[in-house]
Amino acid sequence: MRSRRSARITMHKGLLILACFICLQFMVNTQHNSSLYYGNHNHQHNRSSDTATHLYNKYNTSDNKYYDAKHYMPPKLNTSRVDYDEDEDDEGDVEDLDLKETNYELYEYLRRSSIIFGLASMANGSNVNAACSRQMKQIQYGILRKEPWAMKVLDASATKPSGFVFGQNFWLGSREACGAVKRPIALTLNRNYERIMHYAIITEPSPFDVSYRVVYLRHNSPWQIEIKMMSEEIIHIGLCLPTTCTSDEIKELSKAYFEEGIFVENDIFDIRAQVVYVKDFKLRESFYKRLNFKMMSAFLTFTSLMLLAAAFLRMKPTAERKEQKNVVANGVVNITANGVVNITAQQLNASSDDVKPCHSIDALAAGVGPNALRNLRDFVKCFDFLENYDKMFTLKENVSREIPVINGLRSVCSIWIVLFHMAWYTYFTVHNKAFLISYGEHIFFQYVSSAPLLVDVFFTISGFLQTYNFLRNAKQLEIIRTNSLWQNVKQFFKLLFHRYLRLAPLYLLIVGTVDLFYAYIRDISVYHISDRFDEKCSKYWWRNLLFIQNYWDHNEMCLNWTWSLACEMQYYVLATILLFTYAKNPRLVKGFTVTIFAGTIIWTYSIGFGTKFQLSFDSAFATGTDIYISPFVRVLPYVMGAITAWNLLERQSQFDLSEMKEKCFWNLAILTFFCCIYSTFKRDLSVLASVTLIVAGRFLFGLSICWTILGSATGRGTWWSRILEGKVFQHINRVTYAIYLLNPFVIAFVFSLTNASTHADPLVLSVLTSGFIVIVYLLAVLFSLAFEVPYCNWSNLILKGGSKKKLL
Repeated sequence: MRSRRSARITMHKGLLILACFICLQFMVNTQHNSSLYYGNHNHQHNRSSDTATHLYNKYNTSDNKYYDAKHYMPPKLNTSRVDYDEDEDDEGDVEDLDLKETNYELYEYLRRSSIIFGLASMANGSNVNAACSRQMKQIQYGILRKEPWAMKVLDASATKPSGFVFGQNFWLGSREACGAVKRPIALTLNRNYERIMHYAIITEPSPFDVSYRVVYLRHNSPWQIEIKMMSEEIIHIGLCLPTTCTSDEIKELSKAYFEEGIFVENDIFDIRAQVVYVKDFKLRESFYKRLNFKMMSAFLTFTSLMLLAAAFLRMKPTAERKEQKNVVANGVVNITANGVVNITAQQLNASSDDVKPCHSIDALAAGVGPNALRNLRDFVKCFDFLENYDKMFTLKENVSREIPVINGLRSVCSIWIVLFHMAWYTYFTVHNKAFLISYGEHIFFQYVSSAPLLVDVFFTISGFLQTYNFLRNAKQLEIIRTNSLWQNVKQFFKLLFHRYLRLAPLYLLIVGTVDLFYAYIRDISVYHISDRFDEKCSKYWWRNLLFIQNYWDHNEMCLNWTWSLACEMQYYVLATILLFTYAKNPRLVKGFTVTIFAGTIIWTYSIGFGTKFQLSFDSAFATGTDIYISPFVRVLPYVMGAITAWNLLERQSQFDLSEMKEKCFWNLAILTFFCCIYSTFKRDLSVLASVTLIVAGRFLFGLSICWTILGSATGRGTWWSRILEGKVFQHINRVTYAIYLLNPFVIAFVFSLTNASTHADPLVLSVLTSGFIVIVYLLAVLFSLAFEVPYCNWSNLILKGGSKKKLL
């Protein structure tokens, strides 16, 4: 019974399993038939559909499949279906295809969103040449067919990026990608790996030559923050276009395209663009015909020959050279005459009284012969590169007569200012300008945005040293007192001429270099250059030659960063006249100095109220001519430095301070220094508060520098002043003049050659600044050794009849 029951249960299980298997098979077949039905139904529906998307698929040669690299790639996936004939006429196959009717929605979308496609849609035989019209239509046709070369053209051409509201006006596309359209890039890929890409985007060139162009538009959109600095309303549009299309034709096409309001972003952001010009990045032949190009070539050739001649003389020493070396080795060198202190701190840069690496005017080596001026050998030896190099890098122990803290102040401040110049002279490439300016208002970044205040350090040092060197030379003062007016006039112009010879060679070389290279980047750079120094220097070079460029509008200046050099020269002239007068009538000069001190404060207030000055960056830029570069406004720290030098010489024995008071003064000086640097973190102040902050800040800032110099000169100091007195600053101080002249040009030139706009990120800019400091330093050493020191030595020989010792 039990066995029969077990058999029945087993039979039921078998039947149940068989039934389940039959049902499962039936469901699979049903699902398969259903899939076939709906697949066929959708296929028929797609074929009969009249929508633009499905019509477009009819002409799409691409395929969204994964391709095994081991399999042969069919030609239709790696090449264009259409073979173009460069000589076909306008009635060819390209125009036979009515693109609008074939895919109207996609056509209109591309026409309104893609500038290259929109320009191609407007090109015809009436507004461009026949070849240009034909090739522009081929670009259209290729884009709609998704032909690899045409997709690269589309991809290389500009579309509007994000960030327009905050200053993104660089719609540059890709210059490199445009170059790869006709000339495939050298890229090796392992075909053993599966890739979804079409290999034709690497290998297939365009059927005609293309070139990268940039169209520059001036927009009038209310939807972008307007900072009012350096032509920020210029939009840069990079396009990959047929070379047969001329720049004038592209300009007219662009003008028609934007004036007709086809571009969709015009409707969204009310751009209302006006075409300014088109750049094709071809260096004009006029570049080599510029007078400056010929003059610079001649100057560089002459300097190179002199360096080679000096090297030749060094390789073949004479008995005279050996005797001279013995004299130098025995230390027979006198630096007196005008009583200049024998300190490296007096090798002043552009912002100081006495430009290094030359020493005082009367610094002569012992044993100078009366005919040294006629000796050509002495002039050639001024260019001895190795000798000048040795002296530039020679570090000496500080002696009691020196004021070594001046070396440190000038060295640190010259490098510090590079931080500000890094932001200022890359501004024309920055695509988030609003954020860059906003960083300058953050309290943490005040050390960068307030760096222009450091120029007052150079003015203070310059006023101090000129007065100190002059007044401590008792012999020179006695000669001036006994001289006639005419004799003093000749002595004055002698000093002025010597200073000019020391400043001018390197300065004029940089003027010529900047003029030449800005003419170069005008044609080559993708950026719109607002500071056209090539035009300004060609027109206003004589102002720089006379050091008076700061009396005109700052927008007209050739090398606008050299305004402080012009101020220095003008202060030097004024101070020298006053010091000559002081030798005969001290009371008169004291009264005049007090008048200048009070007058500059009153003048600053009057100009500040007249221009409604505020601490905002746009206000500072707009009032740059009247306040920032004005010699009448900036003279205050120079006067304070001169007064400090006079007090040091007149009352040196009265500066006996207790140790506690001395520490208080040092701590107060460094505290005042940084308080002045960070005083502008709040910029939305009234006109009265803004002007008062400027005047009081400069006064207190100058006081802190004056105490630092005074304390070091009297042998006092603290831990941070000891750092500034380090010997390493002796060397850096000798190249600060070249650093001052070179750093803005180097920064602007390097960034102008980039093909992508700059994102102002504090961390990235800090890293880049560190690199530029090294680059500028190395260039400063090279320029100083090749162009500053030799001509500076020449000035000593010319004025003193030749010197056996050329001092740094």
